[in-house]
Amino acid sequence: MFAISWFDILPVAITFLSIAFVQVLNVYLHVLGDGTAPKSVDVCETDCAVKGNGVATLTKNGSISPKASNGKLEKQASILDCDSHEDEDTLSLENLFPCDQTEIYASKKISFIIDELIQTEVNYVNYLRKGISNYGNLQKCEDLPEGLRGEQRQQLLLGNISEILELHEKEILPMMLRNQRDLKGLFDEFATHFERNNFYCYVGFTMGKKSSMLLRQENREWLQSYQTTIKDKLGIDSFLVQPIQRLTRYPLLLQQFISEFYKSGISCKPVLSAVCKLETRMRRQLDVVNQAEEIPNIDELNELDLQQQGFFRRSTEFDAQHFPTKKKYRAKVFLFDRCLVCTEVRKKRLAYRQHYSWEHVELQRPLELATANANKTINLIVKQPDKEKARREEYCFVASEASVVKQWLHATQKIIEIARHEQAQRDTFSLPMDLVLGVVLAIWLIWHYL
Repeated sequence: MFAISWFDILPVAITFLSIAFVQVLNVYLHVLGDGTAPKSVDVCETDCAVKGNGVATLTKNGSISPKASNGKLEKQASILDCDSHEDEDTLSLENLFPCDQTEIYASKKISFIIDELIQTEVNYVNYLRKGISNYGNLQKCEDLPEGLRGEQRQQLLLGNISEILELHEKEILPMMLRNQRDLKGLFDEFATHFERNNFYCYVGFTMGKKSSMLLRQENREWLQSYQTTIKDKLGIDSFLVQPIQRLTRYPLLLQQFISEFYKSGISCKPVLSAVCKLETRMRRQLDVVNQAEEIPNIDELNELDLQQQGFFRRSTEFDAQHFPTKKKYRAKVFLFDRCLVCTEVRKKRLAYRQHYSWEHVELQRPLELATANANKTINLIVKQPDKEKARREEYCFVASEASVVKQWLHATQKIIEIARHEQAQRDTFSLPMDLVLGVVLAIWLIWHYL
């Protein structure tokens, strides 16, 4: 047996306590400098900061600096505040306590909807698994045409559908089966996946859809022959349309559930609040997926790689005026985590114009608050990198409705919040656990044997 004395334990204990002290001090300084503890950011929970001539900007230290001349920072309503189902229901105290779900399952129509949700999820996973088995190993075919050879072409053909299968096979389907007798747990866990952006794989799939379609058209004859060989009745086109159809089907089933819930007069509010929250999250994600389909249509990107700009958040159309060139045109603005991309709408395509990193821009309402378009207008201000306080007006965006501006500002504020937390984490000093254990072991060995 090893004989361990206080001389063995003391240096290890001192090292461990020193590292723990550094970590605690690190968290304390982070909270003190940030003003709040780190938290997950959601569109509905973010304080959107523009009213009057208010400005929301990301400063050098990663914090948001709100300014106001004719107004003040105020909390905005939900993006979908016109909806009948609000997320604020989930904040009610009675929703924190379980309710009797017996009367929910007593409704045959509601039970049928839940059974359909779970059974179609099983079918969806099986269909994706079979499709990947059929078309995921085309490189093994000896007569494979040159246009489909190589891993890169295989990736273009199927996109990230394997990632989608993994999400549903390992996360969504087990979650449904685990909570099929606890609807509130099912809806809450499902909503968490959307809040964590786990369904972003559908955005990536949509962005690659155009390239996949072109590749299939170029090799249509061989693909049809291969389909006959493997006796696949539906074919690759039907297989690759399944993800978008499934994502569209979710909110439709939940709307049926909500409708039957009201008709049945069931008084289990926690379940109703949870399903309304989930349905709202799903529709927002579906909007982003639909908007992402336009990203491949952007021309003249030059060296800008949109795949390296972080998550895509949303796109919005404006009547734009570019002050440096004095040009006016219909613009579509794309919001990414790392930048804002301005494009000009030209019939069926989009022409790239400019992009701006978030740390270099400010968004503000115009000074002319008396004009009819004041609530529909946003000015984009660019900060000069070589001059600390120098700013210039770059764009004036005018939306069709004030609600469009409100939604857009919510999205930009969310991006700024995320960037703030990421920058704060990058500025945080932390020690990796493997390094900590290695140092502790080294000290113990040196002390013990030397």
